[in-house]
Amino acid sequence: MSLDWIYYAISWILLRWHALWDAIGIPDDRVLGTNWSWVLSIFFLVVTLRVILFPVFVKQIKSQRAMQALQPKVKALQEKHKGDRETLQKEMMELYKTEKANPLMGCLPMVLQIPVFLGLFHVLRHLNPNLPERLKTIYGWSLEQFTSASGAHLFNAPISAKFGSTDAELAALGANGTTVKILAAVLILLMMTTTFLTSRQMILKTGWAEDPQQKMIQRLMLYGIPFSLLISGSLFPIGVVIYWVTNNLFTLGQQQWVLRKFPPPQMAGAKTGSSARPATATASDAKGVKSPVQSGRSGGLFGKKNAVEEPAPVVDTKALAPKPGAKPVNPKKGARPANKPKG
Repeated sequence: MSLDWIYYAISWILLRWHALWDAIGIPDDRVLGTNWSWVLSIFFLVVTLRVILFPVFVKQIKSQRAMQALQPKVKALQEKHKGDRETLQKEMMELYKTEKANPLMGCLPMVLQIPVFLGLFHVLRHLNPNLPERLKTIYGWSLEQFTSASGAHLFNAPISAKFGSTDAELAALGANGTTVKILAAVLILLMMTTTFLTSRQMILKTGWAEDPQQKMIQRLMLYGIPFSLLISGSLFPIGVVIYWVTNNLFTLGQQQWVLRKFPPPQMAGAKTGSSARPATATASDAKGVKSPVQSGRSGGLFGKKNAVEEPAPVVDTKALAPKPGAKPVNPKKGARPANKPKG
């Protein structure tokens, strides 16, 4: 399937933002070694796409919340149908349908951004000043716009250059190899760091998954993808790395807002059986003193398991009091009288 429609869409957004900065008065000339009109166009390309995808991102968060809430039921089904994968999948699909949860929704924003990334990669790699003129004006570019963009720099490094550019490619761009490699290396490290932070931010808020497969995916997202960028990042044009870093920074802020707006449920992996003490606990419970009933249930005073202590009988003190005019009664007959003092 042809991806020309993506290339046209990416080019159109870039050119519209560049036209806006040109109308505002931001020149195409370099300031601090940077053509800010094109760098800002890439930055606001990210903003445009993230605003468009924001409703999908909110649905992704809600879907993740629903999936986390279903984990106890999913685990129960896995135990019930252990060894019967066909029945398990059928029951799982029925559960998702009943609870209106979609496990694929969690990956949708990332899937939608892949064509955008590929489109921007192709468009920026296409900005080669040595191309024939007939190829410079495809995807809606004019010759003047192409010439301006192909010569755009960030701190004296062409945005179409990359860390792994050959000497011939650097010569065609009129770029200094050392400058390109230093700037590209710094941006690649930023790309790796911000990619790690976006995954870490989500895991810290939602917790690690209990399911081994989901936990493995979380580890891959947290450590595997940032590490892979160390190699693949050398193949990305500087403009693409700018897009990636900007996208990660936008994601960090967006996730922070959404996680406050839609707080995550209890962290995965937390023990659900150790709940707080019941509200009916007595004052002696709070001090760590067991009541007779509690002592009996735990084998307490007499060491008998499940024994319940009988309540003490009620004593009528009025019935035991001496009646008026009655002789005093010695409660202990034959008791030895106290020794009288001599003298």
